[in-house]
Amino acid sequence: MNKLKKNIVLTSFLMIMLFVAAGCKSEEVKGYEDELSFQEEVRLPIVEWPGVTQKTYVISEVLDNLGYDTTIDNYSLPVILEGMQAEDLDAFTGTWFQTWGTPLHESLENGEVIHISTQLDETNYGPAVPKYVFEAGITSLDNLYENSDKFNYTYYGLEAGNDGNQLMIDAFDQNIYNLGGWDIIETNTAAMLTEMQQKIEQGEWVVFSGWEPHWMNVVLEMEYLDDPKGIWGEDEEVGTIVRRGLKDDDSNLYKFFSQFDINNEIQNEWIYEYSKNERDPEIVAKEWVESNLDLVKLWVDGMYDINGENAQEVIKKAYK
Repeated sequence: MNKLKKNIVLTSFLMIMLFVAAGCKSEEVKGYEDELSFQEEVRLPIVEWPGVTQKTYVISEVLDNLGYDTTIDNYSLPVILEGMQAEDLDAFTGTWFQTWGTPLHESLENGEVIHISTQLDETNYGPAVPKYVFEAGITSLDNLYENSDKFNYTYYGLEAGNDGNQLMIDAFDQNIYNLGGWDIIETNTAAMLTEMQQKIEQGEWVVFSGWEPHWMNVVLEMEYLDDPKGIWGEDEEVGTIVRRGLKDDDSNLYKFFSQFDINNEIQNEWIYEYSKNERDPEIVAKEWVESNLDLVKLWVDGMYDINGENAQEVIKKAYK
């Protein structure tokens, strides 16, 4: 083979190798583009619950570092479900699957929203009383009727439209537990708990919606009532629902919500800092993420930021 032919062969070989190398890189990019599409804006609803509020700000802190533009807005539960069904909202991480009741269950069955993950399965949500009331023999919803006057025929609930409120309103309307003469006071979490603290300090008889995880279980001496008729549903789980279509629109974001996981201790810490200590949820989120990068890196394992960079590396660099 003469020198010219050798050069042609060598040049051709090099061009082929460059093409193959470029092709491999192109395939990786092409595969990345095919499998991952980014919507950039993430719409996250909350209700006026400290737990879901601080949880959502932690999520926002992580996603913002990956280049997403997260917006957090406060709605009632019925509006959140409507927004999820209409695909105007992306994910709700404060879903109490049992106590939300029929509207949520029907929407899940119809595929209008997707149950993507469960974070907490050792929770409590239901009517509670001060410990001194419990020790006086009020251990069940069955015991309320015969002591109605001591409770002033009043149940203290949460914000209007709350699922727990509706369970008790239905009980009053249908005279379940003989509570037909009772009424409910609807207010936000902070106002309700402030009033409960005052009434407990004064030794009054009150019954209210309690739940855990929450700092109230540490600060207030309280007990949960039995529900022999099961109007509050089965054992509760708390987790995340996402809108249908999210996986197709942004599989990267879908992966995050499927991997996001916490426990009661973590959420109690968040709630205490945000709600009890009245700190800015954005500051609480930033401090917590910075101090818990090992867990956060598990949430973003296998993910990318919107520029295609490895999410774990991006998160690591953000807090150097």
